[in-house]
Amino acid sequence: MKKEQGALGILVGGGPAPGLNGVIAAVTIEARRHNLKVYGIYDGYKWLAQDDPKKLNENVRELRISDVSRIHYSGGSILRTSRTNPLKVPNGIKNAVQNLQKLGIRYMVTIGGDDTAFGASSIAKATKSLVKFAHVPKTIDNDLPLPNDLPTFGYETARDLGAVLVKNMMEEARTTGRWYIVVAMGRYTGHLALGIAKSAGATLAIIAEEFGKQGDIPINHVADVLETAIIKRRAMGHQHGVLVIAEGVAERFTEADLFKAAGHAVGKDSYGHILLADVELGKIIKREVEQRFEDRQEKFRMVEINIGYVLRCADPIPFDQEYTRDLGYHAVHYLLSNRAEDQADALICVENGRLTPIKFEDILDSKTGKTAIRYVDINSDYYRVARSYMLRLEKRDLEDKKLLALMAKEMKMTPSDFAKRFKYLVD
Repeated sequence: MKKEQGALGILVGGGPAPGLNGVIAAVTIEARRHNLKVYGIYDGYKWLAQDDPKKLNENVRELRISDVSRIHYSGGSILRTSRTNPLKVPNGIKNAVQNLQKLGIRYMVTIGGDDTAFGASSIAKATKSLVKFAHVPKTIDNDLPLPNDLPTFGYETARDLGAVLVKNMMEEARTTGRWYIVVAMGRYTGHLALGIAKSAGATLAIIAEEFGKQGDIPINHVADVLETAIIKRRAMGHQHGVLVIAEGVAERFTEADLFKAAGHAVGKDSYGHILLADVELGKIIKREVEQRFEDRQEKFRMVEINIGYVLRCADPIPFDQEYTRDLGYHAVHYLLSNRAEDQADALICVENGRLTPIKFEDILDSKTGKTAIRYVDINSDYYRVARSYMLRLEKRDLEDKKLLALMAKEMKMTPSDFAKRFKYLVD
């Protein structure tokens, strides 16, 4: 082996996703083959952004091929992860640059979602080209703007396991004659909730995009969608069903609605995001819908379950095992490339088996200055197919006199009052 030429660092930021260890392994193996030392940095930006040499040394680990050769099968992250925002730590960016220099790191691979990418972009600018960055996009939310609708790694595994869980819940619902609310992750977008519901054939899915990309979502509107789906199912002779809802719907509730529903103020993380785990979206919707039945003197109970955290550290399926190996390999080769067009810090994308690097500035939203978000396109054929197989109130239902009468009877209303009350849902 030739003498090692500099060092490469790896860190993981944000929430876990299946396949993290696959990227760490691929990067380490390929970098060691190119005679680079490899340092794994624990807990994302947490220690890198601090001026504490002792803590930094305790949380940096040299990685060799023997350390990582089989970790690609496993979920989680051997380097752990955190949501530390280096821009919110006093002198965090400056400290990060100095710590990278102290470690002799010339190349840096960051693995994470939009917030981790933004942190990487900020540190990369501050190094003034002394450290070259490659960011490997990760999020089970699938909301990073990769070309041609390429998925982010971790999404396919999360969808696969999520669909299995929802399929089981559907059988549970049929067997017990109950309704279930399944909350899936997706802070801004409904890719995961929709993908799970569509794959499993759930009764319906509710995602934030169907209410428009911007603006508040009234809790009553969400409850109306679910309640009318329940009533329609009953009118068709079925007493059970499963709703899959994206947690990001709660992100769009007004603070007043959130406070009223949650019973307390909801905190925020270092990136300014609402702590959705504290909102308990499923319970909020469950209470609202159950109260409506109670107001009609009917006992009705739903069961809510949040599968978000169950999916994030699952062992990756072969798709993500292979995908992350490609991403890690190409991340190293991009960092070591001498081509003029490969000198910028970039997000690593692999399209049709070929490296397609995307410059950091090309994925930033011009209005917010932060990483752009890929929303579900509700005008796409993909969404139209998903909606066509959901059971929820449709315009034609209000035109079907027999069905309309049955639904109105279930809600102890006249057909005209029912149509007037819920017409806005189908307009």
